[in-house]
Amino acid sequence: MSGVNRRRFIGMGALAAASAVAAAPGPVVPQSPPRPQPAAEPSVPARPRAATRPLFLGTYTSAAGGGTGVGLASYDPATGAVSGTGTIAGVENPSYLAVHPDGRTLYAVNEQQNGGVTAIALAEDGKHRVLGTRSTGGAGPTHLSVHPGGRWLLSANYTSGSVAVHPIDAAGALGERTDLVAHSAPPPGPGQTGPHAHQITTSPDGGHVLAVDLGNDTVYTYRLDTAAGTLTQVSYARLRPGAGPRHLTFHPSGAYAYLANELDNTAVVCAYEPETGLLTPGEPQPTGAGGAGDSFPSQLVVTANGAFAYLANRGRNSLTRYAVEAGGGALRLLDTVPVGGDFPRQLGLSPAGNLLFAANQRSNSVTVFHVDQDGGGLRSAGRPFQAPVAVCALPL
Repeated sequence: MSGVNRRRFIGMGALAAASAVAAAPGPVVPQSPPRPQPAAEPSVPARPRAATRPLFLGTYTSAAGGGTGVGLASYDPATGAVSGTGTIAGVENPSYLAVHPDGRTLYAVNEQQNGGVTAIALAEDGKHRVLGTRSTGGAGPTHLSVHPGGRWLLSANYTSGSVAVHPIDAAGALGERTDLVAHSAPPPGPGQTGPHAHQITTSPDGGHVLAVDLGNDTVYTYRLDTAAGTLTQVSYARLRPGAGPRHLTFHPSGAYAYLANELDNTAVVCAYEPETGLLTPGEPQPTGAGGAGDSFPSQLVVTANGAFAYLANRGRNSLTRYAVEAGGGALRLLDTVPVGGDFPRQLGLSPAGNLLFAANQRSNSVTVFHVDQDGGGLRSAGRPFQAPVAVCALPL
């Protein structure tokens, strides 16, 4: 990142003991009428408590007070309560995480000068195993994603401004890099010394790969050769100079995407053509979190029904709520709400879409919110979960 530091019975035991008292033989003795007994309530089976689900946490192991690897936690999918369960040690600076489509392998960037990507085999008993690390061929990788086919891992080298491709074998392990593409044109934006690839992702239809470069205010579109693992550029979209595009998120329709611009503190709705991969940015619009230099947007997420979008704002430490309108073609600013932490680096929605997790880098915490998927409201799920230099929260 440029200009600022980089980088959660009832036991219905109502047993009606109806004691029937038999009358002893002999003369009939008048007795008070029996008190009416409450009707026995039908037995109600206990409602099973929802099983906790895994939450993986990214950190900087080289930072003061940072973690010692990938953080392990679990969360209650109903309440949002988070509890820690340990660490996957031996993974350096795992600042961004992604999971394979089959759910059996976790991948982490190693954000350091000699950048790498690490594969971790996930086990149901919690005995996760590091499969190995491969070089990204660049410096400071900040983002990775798995191609929907599950055979290729894509990564973005921020410091050196390049994107890489690695093959994934049947066990989830990574092979040697099959491609490395440097962003050499167009020229860097104002105040930049070169390209800074910050994200690489695949379009919802799987047809194109898009790389967001903060340094030269550009989003590149590639085709991935799924046999050879190579990228071919087909187009690029330029943002206004000094925008600093950081993270792109697609609308579920696949016809639109939304950009968080870090440097000029704006959001941009982009039209997207799945057939050609052409991305067309619209006009920048406010985040509701101050002006440029006051707040630094990090990431947008969109609800699965495509009705609402949320943006994390570092500096102002807030979440912007947008209503998504015009079938995905417009964002209407609703308001901003406090994130409950300092410097929200990354957001993650739970698979059910009812919980939103924010990784707060400078407060060493993860905050969790209940998401009203009908009205778009956010409600705190309780006290923040403490996690060292939390920069990524991946709920499964």
